[in-house]
Amino acid sequence: MTRHYLVGDLSRLLGRLQAATPDAARARQVARLRQETEARTPEELGPVAHRALDLTEVMCWESLTQCDLGAFEEQAELSAELYELGVCGGLLEGD
Repeated sequence: MTRHYLVGDLSRLLGRLQAATPDAARARQVARLRQETEARTPEELGPVAHRALDLTEVMCWESLTQCDLGAFEEQAELSAELYELGVCGGLLEGD
């Protein structure tokens, strides 16, 4: 996996996550993470990936408490994809 591929794929996943949340404030948080991803070098993506996973966890819990199972399922799937990208791309070393 090339380092520049990480920027594009992380940005793509964050775009999908942004679309998967019905909450406008959370969608703006994801949009900011996406902009930050696109402005960083591949070597600087670790903290962004961590924050994205943390935010996804919050979003999943919010969806569950609101009984929005469709949003939860999509967010949980994206969380797994973000985690896999982070681990395979070396962004989440030691986790």
